[in-house]
Amino acid sequence: MKIIPSERPINLLQVIGAAIVGGMETYVLRLLQHLPRAGFNVVCLCVCEGRFTSQLRDIGFTVHITPISEDPDWQSIQLGVGLIRAEEIDIIHAHLPNANSLAGILSKLTATPMLATIHSRYLGMRDFEVHKLMQTHIHVVAKTAYFHALSLGVPSGKLRFIANGVDTEIFRPSAKSDYLHSIINIAPDTPLIGYIGRLSSEKGPEVFIEVAGKVHKKQANCHFVLVGEGPMREKLERDIDNLGLRDRIHLAGLQGDMSRVYSSLDLAVSTSYSEGMPLALIEAMASGIPVVATNVGGVSDIVEVGCTGFLHSVGDLDGLANSIATLMFDESMREAMGKSARKRIKEKFELKDCVSQTSELLRSLTQTDSRSETRVGMMDVRLKPTSK
Repeated sequence: MKIIPSERPINLLQVIGAAIVGGMETYVLRLLQHLPRAGFNVVCLCVCEGRFTSQLRDIGFTVHITPISEDPDWQSIQLGVGLIRAEEIDIIHAHLPNANSLAGILSKLTATPMLATIHSRYLGMRDFEVHKLMQTHIHVVAKTAYFHALSLGVPSGKLRFIANGVDTEIFRPSAKSDYLHSIINIAPDTPLIGYIGRLSSEKGPEVFIEVAGKVHKKQANCHFVLVGEGPMREKLERDIDNLGLRDRIHLAGLQGDMSRVYSSLDLAVSTSYSEGMPLALIEAMASGIPVVATNVGGVSDIVEVGCTGFLHSVGDLDGLANSIATLMFDESMREAMGKSARKRIKEKFELKDCVSQTSELLRSLTQTDSRSETRVGMMDVRLKPTSK
């Protein structure tokens, strides 16, 4: 494999396996926005045109479109190999299982190193198989995925944990806003509890609505808002109607100015059944908002229970409702937890740290051959060797 001179930019191919508005896409956009332009030339390979590809082009990157399916077809392989040769790609960075499969094949065919970022709380079997067959490198954003990969036998030298991060200059405490209040047409001083995320089954938006119904019985003055879109919207509208709470639970759709969304909220709630390292919770806490969440995936690494918010098991609707009601009743507790939340994110989940470590990792993989075990950006976890 060729060694890339440290003084020239790295030619980086991003292979992105979905184009919804979600956490993975947000991660990729923020990473690419903040990677040093002098250090990286970026080309993107995406599954379809949409808002996400427009955003990539708006920030100055070339985007190519190809089917990225469970079983990569010849068209995609041929296009990928052509891109790697034409653009003299030094390293491939892939996101989501279908993209990892295609990128793994391209890596093997062109002898180009590949890094797969795993955005979920565990390493899927397809991702593991690609790693074993193609000898690719793996980066995880959740600590649970790190230990799961180790347990499957991924060598520590090919595995990195770099947590998600947010820009704490954009997401920061600010004066209370009525931004969302005006969108959903409620009075500016109305207490507002928010769900931020895709309206899809793994995120549990129907649980948020059921919990909202329980909280309403304790705190009748509170309103609830779901910010996001997804396939469950019609069902959620029916659920709200069945509870008779159309005037208390609101669907705000997608919002562009998320910093103003958070400044409208008194409390953020996550009711997911499955998570990796959810950006919405990190953003809310960076904005000085305490959180109540289900204890899944990497959420326990974000939320310090009793200090920055509360965690409950999946299915503990009464526990979620009680914690929400407690925080909404006690403004001084909310403010104290919000300050602690902001402090924790600045210390542990700063975007510039995430980008710096990822940048170092990508460059290191172009400087060493596939047999080397680089340590750049590795989580500070080591297994002691067995004595002989």
